[in-house]
Amino acid sequence: MKTRIPTVLPAVVTAAALLAACSGGTKAGDSGGGGSKTLTLASVDQGSVEGVVKAFEKANPGVKVRYTTSGADQYQQQIRTQLSSGTAPDVMSVWPGNGNPAATYVLAKPGYLRDLSDQPWAAKMPDAIKSVAQYEGKTYNAIFGQNGIGAVYNQQALEKAGLTPPDTWKDLLAFCRAAKAKGTPAFALGNQDNWVTQLVQYALVATTVYGDDRDFDKKMQAGQVTFAQSPWSTALDKYLTMEKTGCFQKNPLGTNYEASQGLAATGKTLGIVQGNWVIALLKGKNPNGTFTFKALPATDDPSATIVPAAAGAGYGVNAKAKNKDLALKFVNFVMSPEGMNLFVEKQGGLPSLPDTGYAVDPSLTELSKFIGEDRTVPFMDQLWPNPKVQQTMLSGLQEIFSGQSTPEKLLKEMDADYKAGN
Repeated sequence: MKTRIPTVLPAVVTAAALLAACSGGTKAGDSGGGGSKTLTLASVDQGSVEGVVKAFEKANPGVKVRYTTSGADQYQQQIRTQLSSGTAPDVMSVWPGNGNPAATYVLAKPGYLRDLSDQPWAAKMPDAIKSVAQYEGKTYNAIFGQNGIGAVYNQQALEKAGLTPPDTWKDLLAFCRAAKAKGTPAFALGNQDNWVTQLVQYALVATTVYGDDRDFDKKMQAGQVTFAQSPWSTALDKYLTMEKTGCFQKNPLGTNYEASQGLAATGKTLGIVQGNWVIALLKGKNPNGTFTFKALPATDDPSATIVPAAAGAGYGVNAKAKNKDLALKFVNFVMSPEGMNLFVEKQGGLPSLPDTGYAVDPSLTELSKFIGEDRTVPFMDQLWPNPKVQQTMLSGLQEIFSGQSTPEKLLKEMDADYKAGN
């Protein structure tokens, strides 16, 4: 999910993107020092990069970091101009995958980024992260954090209803029927905001499509498979089955993201299908509530369940950096347990690498487990050739919920946009 979605999901919404979307253009840091002792940095991680910079400077006496932070839209416009004119900083924020002007594929293809494959952390990245940090098999992006999509449950509401989270598709539908019978729908769904429409679909696609074929994206790129003639249609049918079974509150199209949070936070629904970033928002609306992330099942085999987990924006090194050694030292610090944990603690996500010693919030225990077991896939749009595919999907899902379109029509339209390429 790309930075353009809520607006803002750089692709469904990463915590880094959400923070960036709220930021304006600011400048900080010490401009003192010179030569190899001064690093230049451009970041979208306003509110979290500051602490990382301070820690890096403390660990490297005499080194100064001159940095700027700006909103995602502003940053994406500026960085390409700077790179093409030779005025870009040593280190810069880079998004995973494809789909915006500052994404890994887009910047690596013309040679703007240094190959980081030889750095010690590159080989340790889980496959789901590695696939969107690389271009043509080489690593260009130091991705430090990630988020997941699944069912976030209100524990107090579950206890009141006497129900437990399901881990199979059959039990999920039974759970929805039982919840509806008790007058408390299973999940809040805010489809009035079109970016929300993709979340249930992504959660189901992760298992129905990638459970049997981890190479699906490569086959899509080679023209060997399509959305319409693949288990994407199975996932969409399951999404609509959930709607018909009463898994969601009445009138999802008349409910926006803000209102859906209120339903889940106050126990008017038993939960919400969202990214883990919603937990902090739910706690804000109900400080006494307990909220837990669980995978959304799509089959009757719990061991086959896969969770969508999105890499957030990371950092790349300018191929023409004036201080290459210092730039590498900085991205390696970002990918160290200290740097990574500083970032994800501020952003409410999870480290991209295992064994960092990060104290995972209990609400994210299951997501952390899935990541550790490599049972995740990237948010689907991160590997699509252009933003149009996602926009067609979002509007099409709204049209399906309003009875103005059909699954077959939507998937064919997505195929057409995909084939159009960049």
